[in-house]
Amino acid sequence: MSILSSWKAFLAPKMRRVLQFLTVQGITMVGNFVYGLLCVRMLPIGEYAKFAVVFGTLGTLTVLMDVNFSGSLIPLVGEEIDNLTLIADYVASLRQLALRVYLVVAPVAIVAFPLLVRRQHWNWKVVTAMVVILLVAAWFSRVSGAYGAVLIVRRDHKNWYRAQMISSLGTLVLLIALWAVHWVNAFSAIVLNVLGIVFIAAYFFFRAHQLLKQKGRPSREMRKAIVHLAMPNMSNAIFYALQGQISLVLVTFFGQTTAVAGVGALGRLGQAFVLFSQMNPLLIVPYFAKLPRARLKANYNGVILAEAMLCLFITGLAAVWPGLFLWVLGPKYGNLRFEVLLMVAARSMGYMGGLLWGIHSARRFVYWWNGMATILVTLLIQVAFIWKADLSTVRGVLILGLTTTGASLLINLLTGLYGFVWGPRNIHTTALKPEGLEYE
Repeated sequence: MSILSSWKAFLAPKMRRVLQFLTVQGITMVGNFVYGLLCVRMLPIGEYAKFAVVFGTLGTLTVLMDVNFSGSLIPLVGEEIDNLTLIADYVASLRQLALRVYLVVAPVAIVAFPLLVRRQHWNWKVVTAMVVILLVAAWFSRVSGAYGAVLIVRRDHKNWYRAQMISSLGTLVLLIALWAVHWVNAFSAIVLNVLGIVFIAAYFFFRAHQLLKQKGRPSREMRKAIVHLAMPNMSNAIFYALQGQISLVLVTFFGQTTAVAGVGALGRLGQAFVLFSQMNPLLIVPYFAKLPRARLKANYNGVILAEAMLCLFITGLAAVWPGLFLWVLGPKYGNLRFEVLLMVAARSMGYMGGLLWGIHSARRFVYWWNGMATILVTLLIQVAFIWKADLSTVRGVLILGLTTTGASLLINLLTGLYGFVWGPRNIHTTALKPEGLEYE
């Protein structure tokens, strides 16, 4: 009886958090998924290509502006989640780093985006508007990352979920309202999505200030600690920022508008993994960060096995019933049956790689060699494909994406094995207090 009580005490709080995540965040993901699918169905192929390119590029800019800085907050704070002054000072230091990175990334985006879309024959007014939207949305996405991390550290999951649910359902309702009055086009759909991003950033910002009750003081020591912990993964983060949308980037650069829209529409199928991907930093990463070493291997193997079975199931559905996935995209994309399997398989492996990367970061299995190996192998594969393959087609860029994602997953698996054999990377955080300030 005591064993049963112990298991109940262990599982009950975790199951409550999982149930809360699956219900509230599930509603959010459904709202985002339906929003994206309505855009796929409502917008002509040429208009949807604009929508896809803007948000594909935004995904890259968001990662470039963070380079794993926000992810360092949880391991740096550690068990001191009640030390509000410490957290506030880290956030202030994160804010300084974010501004410096933005001042580098923004000019690059202003130059690079017009070059990326130069073959799509969009006039300069359209491209200029896209650039402005990207710069605004990228900044507010960065704000969401920094201040959202405060809610996660302070375990204020309720408000973390609430902000995203309001944004998701609100933008969906507004999109339907615009459709009812025949005002839906690429830019109205894009602007609505950006308004949702701004709302989340503002919500997280004000809620974080309520939780911390102070502004925080940045310090050179804390900036160094953040960079020190993020540095081994920084090259990987920058590389993945550029590689995360590589299929869309290559088909935009080499292909025509129809192929761009096809890759973008198939990318919507990856929303099946977003719900589980967001579970990682909220539930799985904090759990593994504080897990005793004696229980690490069993829990690690159990989580990886369960997640792998889920990915195999979804990929199997795409192989056996591709029409099920194409039905939700609409008849304009009905000829992409094999491409569905390629996209879902690549997203499955990408999800597993992200899961492993999150767990490894939580346990400090971060080493210079794994990032360098991933970059080298991926570049070699891409050079070979650019040299030999036709990357102006949907199928060509998806095969490239599947190959590179598979190679990255293999390196992540090897990193985990290395971590268990040789142990985590050592970090020193004893000198992180700003001079003259005592933390209790």
